[in-house]
Amino acid sequence: MESPNLNEIHDFLVSLAVKAGDIINNALPGTNDTGSKMNSTDLVTEYDRAVENMISTSLREKYPHYEFHGEETYDPARPLTDAPTFIVDPIDGTINFVHSFPFACVSLGFALERIPTVGVVYNPSTKTLYSAIRGQGAFLNRKTRLPLKGDNVEPLSGLANALIAIEWGADRSGNNWETKLRTYEKLGKSKENGGAMVRAMRSLGSAALNLCAVADGTLDLYWEGGCWAWDVCAGWVILSEAGGIMADGNPGVWEARLDGRKYLAVRGSPNGTGQKEIVEEFWSHVQGELKY
Repeated sequence: MESPNLNEIHDFLVSLAVKAGDIINNALPGTNDTGSKMNSTDLVTEYDRAVENMISTSLREKYPHYEFHGEETYDPARPLTDAPTFIVDPIDGTINFVHSFPFACVSLGFALERIPTVGVVYNPSTKTLYSAIRGQGAFLNRKTRLPLKGDNVEPLSGLANALIAIEWGADRSGNNWETKLRTYEKLGKSKENGGAMVRAMRSLGSAALNLCAVADGTLDLYWEGGCWAWDVCAGWVILSEAGGIMADGNPGVWEARLDGRKYLAVRGSPNGTGQKEIVEEFWSHVQGELKY
């Protein structure tokens, strides 16, 4: 098999993202016009399925020898392998989508040997396109190189000065839920009461867009447990190409796995200043272990 033409793949994914965005923008979802996979927080709509069908059909026609992993057609019997694979979330942020909260996106990734290699994330509500090819940089709307502050990006200086993203997820009971709740409490508490006293936490409802916000420098960190490869593959490329790093969500594991479901994303910093330190500081406040 010939080596993939990454620039061609990137451009094709951009065209599919824009086409998918048109479907999303022309949709009229209602909060009652949904189905659920796990519970009332894990929604799926006819538009999720329609967008994924359009994307998967187009990719299989153009790249018949590559694997495809999509959220709505995921088969646990066919796990992620080292083969060239498109990893797709047709609508990341479905709850936002059905409530018309403009923080949902199309997330299209391509991985080689389970390494995120091409990423395209498109928010059709705001016409915002993030994209990257491994080794070629990350861009906003194909013109503005990330991070947004360029050479003027500030060094990381600890959690007390950090704006971080967290998410609640669909699983609302058990060990992982309790680990998240206790960790959020520890992050928010004052230092006098044993907490990190982070500057602020945000929960915006889209893993891919959270990663892009860390990549562009408007967020400092993003901690996640429970999402899937299709939620993070595209954003991971964009993050890495903007100088950010991805560690595991559990303490002590520096090499996060694409399908590991636990992630800690940190924005770029001049010469990597403070990245290792803020990861270790964050890990010191994780209350338990995420298990998926």
